[in-house]
Amino acid sequence: MKVKEVADLVGISVRTLHHYDEIGLLIPDQLTEAGYRLYSERNLELLQQILFFRELDFPLKKIKEIVLSPSFDRLEALTMHEKMLQEKRNQLDQLLKTVAKTIEHAKGGITMSNNEKFQGFDFSNNPYEQEARERWGDKAVDDSNATLEEKKKTGSTQQFQESFNELYRKLAALRHDDPASDAAQSAIGEWYVLLSEMGTYSLDAFKGLGQMYVDDVRFTKNIDKFGEGLALFMRDAMAVYADSRQA
Repeated sequence: MKVKEVADLVGISVRTLHHYDEIGLLIPDQLTEAGYRLYSERNLELLQQILFFRELDFPLKKIKEIVLSPSFDRLEALTMHEKMLQEKRNQLDQLLKTVAKTIEHAKGGITMSNNEKFQGFDFSNNPYEQEARERWGDKAVDDSNATLEEKKKTGSTQQFQESFNELYRKLAALRHDDPASDAAQSAIGEWYVLLSEMGTYSLDAFKGLGQMYVDDVRFTKNIDKFGEGLALFMRDAMAVYADSRQA
């Protein structure tokens, strides 16, 4: 199939397919003498995988690492997609319930507790990317997922999630203060301890994670739901915390 035919079939732009080719993510199996790209059945299967990963918010760089890995197994990946999309649907279902209850609360029909207002939000980790990293051998994520799995077995997952949300709200209340203030550093220290319950974080990794909160729009968007500017505040506070303990 020619690039325009693939674009029309899938519903994406020709420019997107050209970009995938240019970065080495999806290279057409054939080129005509005139230089036109021709996509094979194998190319279409790979494109489907790419779009599944994109639907789950994976960055293109990570997708390329996964699908071009010698250990990549298409059937296994499809099974993983099914599981992760189900998890995403479950979270969206909970968010829809929260929205509906919030509308009724705003109309004065019901009263919501603070806990109910935040049901369905999950910012403790990116379960989609983490599961893939687990499959392809990231020890830090293995440790993190093992911890979360243990909490599921003991029934403490909801409590653990609420601890994250409560700390986000605490940090949001401080976000207009100096990130180096005693209050900010005390709260961000609690954040470091809480994250360390999921896995092993060096101070450098902790600082790098804070930078990711600002560099990755997905993190920024989710964190700033607790208060505009929170991601930036957390980055600065985490940097101060890490640097002050490595000096």
